[in-house]
Amino acid sequence: MADAAWFKSSYSDDQGGECVEGARLGGGVMAVRDSKQLEGPAFVFGAEAWSAFLVSVKGGVLDG
Repeated sequence: MADAAWFKSSYSDDQGGECVEGARLGGGVMAVRDSKQLEGPAFVFGAEAWSAFLVSVKGGVLDG
């Protein structure tokens, strides 16, 4: 993933809050990492799993 084009989540801020980055890896695959640990691990989601996650978030299923 050295060539991945990482972008910061629109929910992240410069004050240390919720720092999440994502990278589209092609074919609908998505990588997600903590922007405070750039060399740390990243979660990689297949296209179906990422789509299901987005549907759940947008539908309020994951609201606490």
